[in-house]
Amino acid sequence: MTASNDIWLPAPTDLTLLPDEIHVWRIDLEQPETQLQNLAATLSSDETARAGRFYFQEHRQHFIAGRGILRTILGRYLGIQPLQVQFNYQQRGKPVLADKFADIRLEFNLSHSQGLGLCAVNCTHPIGVDLEYIRPMSDLEALAKRFFLPREYEMLRSLSPNQQQKVFFRYWTCKEAYLKATGDGLSQLEQVEVSLTPTEPAKLQITEDWSLFELVPANNYVAAVAIANYGCNLKCWQYES
Repeated sequence: MTASNDIWLPAPTDLTLLPDEIHVWRIDLEQPETQLQNLAATLSSDETARAGRFYFQEHRQHFIAGRGILRTILGRYLGIQPLQVQFNYQQRGKPVLADKFADIRLEFNLSHSQGLGLCAVNCTHPIGVDLEYIRPMSDLEALAKRFFLPREYEMLRSLSPNQQQKVFFRYWTCKEAYLKATGDGLSQLEQVEVSLTPTEPAKLQITEDWSLFELVPANNYVAAVAIANYGCNLKCWQYES
């Protein structure tokens, strides 16, 4: 399933997440200074310290915006203030809600690239999202040979150079969305088989029951959402402060 860049709607004020829904939020990480200060005030001490370790100001600001807005979004579902949201971290650094929220089923994942972010939320099943800006890659074929399965690599090589870039990043986002949902690392990329063509949507070629959604959140971007044991009721929101 694919979604174009014209279906991102303002979220309703009475936001409800039903058990059979996925909500995907599109986030502009380029926030004005006053808004960044407000978002920074919602971060925990470890998040503030992490933000301070970024060498480039742009990366620091994007981290603050991404984490602060993630807290704001989750706070709306939980009915609490952004500052009250607490996280634990899985082995590979994936944030999950802290144990104090154990009686509230809320699964989420965040991805960002080049000033844009996506946050995927579901209340019952493990979920992963990956977002990539389509950009020229001088080592595209070498990366594909290293991380893709033989038939994926051959499909990519059969395409024209201008098709290769988009298809490469479609493969990449689909694989990484699945691995983020499962909590596995990128070292497993070449073990996740994806079936796709320039005109057909991607499918995960795995034995477990997973659903995969491809998104086009903006021009020159591709994204994918992977979720376990799921139907297909997807809603796309544009985050507005």
